[in-house]
Amino acid sequence: MAHSERRVHRLAVDGVDLAVEETGLGPPVLFIHGFPLDRTIWRHQLDHLGLYRSIAPDLRGMGASGVPADGYTIAQYAVDLARVLDSLGVNQAGICGLSMGGYVALEFARRFRDRVASMVLMDTRAEADSPAAAEARIAMAQRARNEGLAVVTEEMLPKLLAAESLSRDSVVAPLRRMMRATPLAGFLGALQAMRERVDYRGGLAALGPTPTMVVVGAQDAITPPTLARTMSAAIPGAKLVEVDGAGHLVPMEQPETTTQLLRKFWGGVKPGGWD
Repeated sequence: MAHSERRVHRLAVDGVDLAVEETGLGPPVLFIHGFPLDRTIWRHQLDHLGLYRSIAPDLRGMGASGVPADGYTIAQYAVDLARVLDSLGVNQAGICGLSMGGYVALEFARRFRDRVASMVLMDTRAEADSPAAAEARIAMAQRARNEGLAVVTEEMLPKLLAAESLSRDSVVAPLRRMMRATPLAGFLGALQAMRERVDYRGGLAALGPTPTMVVVGAQDAITPPTLARTMSAAIPGAKLVEVDGAGHLVPMEQPETTTQLLRKFWGGVKPGGWD
């Protein structure tokens, strides 16, 4: 599929201006990036899914979006995205979230179920933070304040990528740039939001009527395939895909495969799935 024309908006949402990129035409799909990233993790998908109206915001405090002093919760991110869809005249969309974006997708479905035409959960989990994970986020926040995001970025990179991806500058260079460019307030706010998020496991069964696909990198060390299998099994009818040659960032590490998976999955969603 040829590259689609990019349309970038700045939308005022709950007191913050969000940068939102659109490409393509057709049924709308909403892409939600992870932490500490931005919408460009979806570049291949945005450029090659022209039969869909792809909508990719930068979450508050990240990418080219505004950086408010507060308002960083998973619930607020979800409300922001609902307001984005409102502004674009979209009633219902396919939702695709990666990592922290998966938490936001689950919260979006919890709050706005009738607006979810389909769900793709990538390299994410339904569980809330364990006490140890919450403490690790507090420690990361302190290092970011004291030592800077460049230091924290280098610590995170090996955990985010499969070994073979770490040897590819086409993956590592843009990832390093976007992580280092994350505003500190947005970085710290996202850590707090993730630390305080609720447990979504109790709501997974209710996703059953919604076409759902769970995608995980076979070498994902942060949300490993075992977690993806458990989450998928708890969602009636969910499809599970494990992607070889990828760690925690499947869309960047295996972009062509990711685009093909999404095209095939959304192609199987009945037209009535989108209003």
